[in-house]
Amino acid sequence: MSKNLTTRSEDYSKWYNELVVKADLAENSGVRGCMVIKPYGYAIWEKMQAELDRMFKETGHQNAYFPLFVPKSMFEAEEKNAEGFAKECAIVTHYRLKNDPDKPGKLMVDPNAKLEEELIVRPTSEAIIWSTYKGWVQSYRDLPLLINQWANVVRWEMRTRLFLRTAEFLWQEGHTAHATKAEAVEESEKMMHVYADFAENFMAIPVVKGVKTETERFAGAEETYCIEALMQDGKALQAGTSHFLGQNFAKAFDVKFANAEGKQEYVWGTSWGVSTRLMGALVMTHSDDQGLVLPPNLAPIQVVIVPIYKSDEQLEAITAEVDVLVKAFKKLNISVKYDNRTTQKPGFKFAEWELKGVPVRIAVGPKDLENGTFEVARRDTLSKETVSKDGIVTHINDLLAQIQIDLFNKALNYRNTHITEVNSFDEFKQVLDVKGGFVSAHWDGTAATEEKIKDLTKATIRCIPLDRVEEAGSCVFTGSASKGRVLFAKAY
Repeated sequence: MSKNLTTRSEDYSKWYNELVVKADLAENSGVRGCMVIKPYGYAIWEKMQAELDRMFKETGHQNAYFPLFVPKSMFEAEEKNAEGFAKECAIVTHYRLKNDPDKPGKLMVDPNAKLEEELIVRPTSEAIIWSTYKGWVQSYRDLPLLINQWANVVRWEMRTRLFLRTAEFLWQEGHTAHATKAEAVEESEKMMHVYADFAENFMAIPVVKGVKTETERFAGAEETYCIEALMQDGKALQAGTSHFLGQNFAKAFDVKFANAEGKQEYVWGTSWGVSTRLMGALVMTHSDDQGLVLPPNLAPIQVVIVPIYKSDEQLEAITAEVDVLVKAFKKLNISVKYDNRTTQKPGFKFAEWELKGVPVRIAVGPKDLENGTFEVARRDTLSKETVSKDGIVTHINDLLAQIQIDLFNKALNYRNTHITEVNSFDEFKQVLDVKGGFVSAHWDGTAATEEKIKDLTKATIRCIPLDRVEEAGSCVFTGSASKGRVLFAKAY
């Protein structure tokens, strides 16, 4: 199988786009800016979904579903949120088509079918959900309200890239209502930690936990907590956000409750979400010039077995041995595929599964049967070893766990060596241009400085790390007083 991938050093962006398509994850669709997620890509998303869903339910959340359409007046109710998403909104104005009298066989919008009120195709669901919560919350006994939905949303992006930025994408969005500010803040922080746990333990991606600056905050939020990851090209990627909404949406939609003393109060809210953008993060953090590299915890196929034979008799003997092995793997919940296609040669299969990032490949031929051994290849290191048949199942189970750890540690080492402290703006620009990664620098706390640095360098403040040391310093750009360092980076 010929991969013909552009190398990362040659053109990282082109490498990414080619890999997503050639590894059968997704492709561009006939709809501008939208993608088709192919079965192999969707299988990875399903594994992500299953783990996140389990984590949400373990923290007391329930799933529900809300409409795709939001009446324009409802969308406008919380002004900051409406303004923040206005440029990305798709709008439904009519509800019917009719035959075009001037163009036989073509359709036109029926001018008599104009909607009384235009409908926004949801870019996010706060408006429709908070308008619903008004009917669900009456008393403190109804709180907290912990709801999540798995859905699609539409944001009319002009420049799109598979998984990272598409006009329509899949995501989950949590929306919760609480009796006190402290509870809502605790919820916002808790979900950020859930996202970090998932990113690190399932995606093998180390993340920095922090809060956004006011400029980068979610529209309509009082605080945005985030997890930021670093890709192999030195650019940052926002992997998840959790927002403390204060009482902004409760006031916009008049969501009140009677407290224990019978007094009416506005509830406190949060919202939080991750999307199919995580697929892009997964590809860009671990993959190499040979193709995808998938962490075992999210790989749809963890082990692929390829028979090497010259006759039907040899294939039968190998298959009998492999059948026993497959049953043993399945007992340990290891997902395994026996690639016994007779239409392709072993070399083609090796290249295909390498491209698709299957963590472990086992090759077995007549000599292996004679010797009681298997050839085991790791996708992440491209190394091979010969393993005895007797201990193969335990060995592979341990190996998958080791690969998961090794992928995380490799990414962690890259991230840690690409956080650079700077104390002058010249140094700031040089690190951004030559080394990349996170630039740790003092900032005077003003939006004006933040904007000026962005204009000059294209770098934004990715987050104010939660674990940052409070220290007096001088802003890297203005020289004004600073309370501590923040992380800048160029980002996706």
